[in-house]
Amino acid sequence: MTTRSSPPHHQALIDDTTCREATTGLEFVGRRWTGAIMLALGRGASRFGEVLAAVDGLSARLLTARLRELEEHGLVEREVIATTPVSVRYRLTPRGRDLLAAMQPLVAYHLRWGA
Repeated sequence: MTTRSSPPHHQALIDDTTCREATTGLEFVGRRWTGAIMLALGRGASRFGEVLAAVDGLSARLLTARLRELEEHGLVEREVIATTPVSVRYRLTPRGRDLLAAMQPLVAYHLRWGA
C-alpha cells in the first residue's frame, strides 16, 4: 500500500509556535501606513515632511504614531539635529533595512498579480 503525500507547496512550512510569532510580525507590518512609511524611508525620505508627502493620504498624527512604533521596535531611528529651528531626520536601522528587503518579494507579487 502506498501513501500519498501532498505536494511540497501544500505542506506546513512552519510549526504552530512559529506561525503565531510570524502572524504577530505580519500584523505589525500590515498595519495601515506602516509598510508605506518604511518604503518611503527606504526610497530616501528622511524628514517628517518628506515622509508625509511621500505617502498619499497619511495624516501627520498617524505618521507621528507610526514613526514612534517603528522606533520602539528598533526599525527606525530618529536623529535630532541641533539647528535653529531643530531638525529631525528618520532612517531605517539595519533591522529596518532587513525587514524592507523581506517586504520586496511581497511588493513584486503585488505588481505581478494585483491584490
